[in-house]
Amino acid sequence: MSPQPAPSYPVGEPANAKRRYEVTEADLPLACPLPEMTLWNSHPRIYLPIVDDGGTTVCPYCGAEYILKRAET
Repeated sequence: MSPQPAPSYPVGEPANAKRRYEVTEADLPLACPLPEMTLWNSHPRIYLPIVDDGGTTVCPYCGAEYILKRAET
């Protein structure tokens, strides 16, 4: 089994602590709050259509902006 890539955001970070997150294709499908965030004080997890939205999307619950960083070729 190959190792999982390191997330592009801090693991264990409180949910919705920042207003802007950079994510990679490894984070897809994208959900807010992110899976590694603590959930006890957050909104329900929802999936965001970041690819369909052109690489940026905003969570309708908390207003967090997500930006998809594409792999450099």
